[in-house]
Amino acid sequence: MPTPLYLAAVVAVSTAITWGLRALPFAVLGPLRRSSVLQFLALQMPTGIMLILALYTLRDLRPTPWTAMVPAVLALAAAVGLHLKTRNAVISVLGATAVHVVLSTFWHAG
Repeated sequence: MPTPLYLAAVVAVSTAITWGLRALPFAVLGPLRRSSVLQFLALQMPTGIMLILALYTLRDLRPTPWTAMVPAVLALAAAVGLHLKTRNAVISVLGATAVHVVLSTFWHAG
């Protein structure tokens, strides 16, 4: 059975580590806000993420028959249109997903 001193030491060490890990982001926040690299990434990442999602969506798309591509192409157009209109990645992704699900359900390539 551990002694009360041992248990108190374990709690103290755990508390110090937890507090330190929670305080660390706030300690480095000031220098990060002044970073020109971070400001550049903040401007470019949403576009890069949308591009990666679009390419990932189209990775298995085969050009024949063309009618099978309609849901994916229209969903991609919806994502681009929504993103240009709202500049909100969440709305773009959810809207394009909804368009793709509806078209995939009801569009029959024949």
